[in-house]
Amino acid sequence: MTPDSALVERCHCSPNHGERLAPIDAIVLHYTGMASGEAALALLCDPTAQVSCHYLVWEDGRVWQLASESRRAWHAGKSLWAGESDLNSRSIGIEIVNPGHRDGLPSRPHEIFGGAPPFPEPQIAATIDLCRDIAARLAVRPERILGHSDIAPDRKIDPGEIFPWPRLHEAGIGHWVAPAPIRPGPVYALGAMGPPVAALQAMLAAYGYGVKTNGVYDEATRDVVAAFQRHFRPALVDGIADVSTVETLLALIKNLPPAA
Repeated sequence: MTPDSALVERCHCSPNHGERLAPIDAIVLHYTGMASGEAALALLCDPTAQVSCHYLVWEDGRVWQLASESRRAWHAGKSLWAGESDLNSRSIGIEIVNPGHRDGLPSRPHEIFGGAPPFPEPQIAATIDLCRDIAARLAVRPERILGHSDIAPDRKIDPGEIFPWPRLHEAGIGHWVAPAPIRPGPVYALGAMGPPVAALQAMLAAYGYGVKTNGVYDEATRDVVAAFQRHFRPALVDGIADVSTVETLLALIKNLPPAA
């Protein structure tokens, strides 16, 4: 395999990939969620595991390529974004070595037990450079640079609320606005019903999240709200749509980059 990016230090080929079924238009960021990078690498290259990614970013900033960008790596799993369910075909998957939330995956994605450790500076710098390179070569729009939790909110929480999305945005990567301040006001939570809930669901869906506009604040809506908070309002991730959550969502929609 020939590296697709000049940033790649080494190619370490995984057998886990297939034919793409759609053009590339997204980048999905993950943390590995395992005890070590070596353990993650072994899993990503294990043919019985049926998981992989295109790039692995080590703590010291080294970038390894595991699958050609032309191939469909198996990193997204069951996912949905902007009405598209095969994110594996449409995206480049980047795994960032980090053990993840220290108490493991919560029983529900809106629950946080123990936060993931910080991502080292060399690793974030390398991730920024890699995303910038991929986005420039493949014309990936800022709002299509996503976290795994954005596209699979019912089962994934990576790269986590500690991931420095604002830092990436300052470097020209991804879509971001300053979160609205948390303050008292109307909230919508599990069990709420009616037109305001439907309006919230419609805004989340308009941004890209996979949520039904049924006017019921069900568990699926709660998980999507938590995923949104984890990415865009990480100070409080509880799956409750408060004033800050709604205002931040509105600001993101209003500040979407113009279509090409």
